[in-house]
Amino acid sequence: MAFSSGTESGGPMAEINVTPLVDVMLVLLIIFMITAPLMSHKVKVELPQATLDQLDRDKVIVVQPITIAVTEEGKLFWNDQPITHDQVESRLSVEAQKTPQPPLNVRGDKTTKYRVIADVVRMAQAQGMRKVGFVAEKERPN
Repeated sequence: MAFSSGTESGGPMAEINVTPLVDVMLVLLIIFMITAPLMSHKVKVELPQATLDQLDRDKVIVVQPITIAVTEEGKLFWNDQPITHDQVESRLSVEAQKTPQPPLNVRGDKTTKYRVIADVVRMAQAQGMRKVGFVAEKERPN
């Protein structure tokens, strides 16, 4: 805040004091000059080598994802088959015990409240499902 400088008009000073601005800029310049060389040093880490020959390609198991659809009314569908809330919970606990665990995809209507979808996600996580994703339509160009 500028006060009058004792001039005849007694009004506020119209000039900006740039000295503090220059001081801050010089301090920042010095900080960047010191830290810039430190940023170029890299930590050398010896990464392990991948050996794909050891993998047995016949033992790769493809697991189909589970899809739970939630309608606006809160109805649930397990892979497009109607199901109750309790049945979903028991099936998810069974699926969570499988190895490898199948991924879970949650689909919801455009007008479904997120609270209903969040309840399904919370239930899945409580049962031990690790991979929970959401399904949406791909955006189409106009």
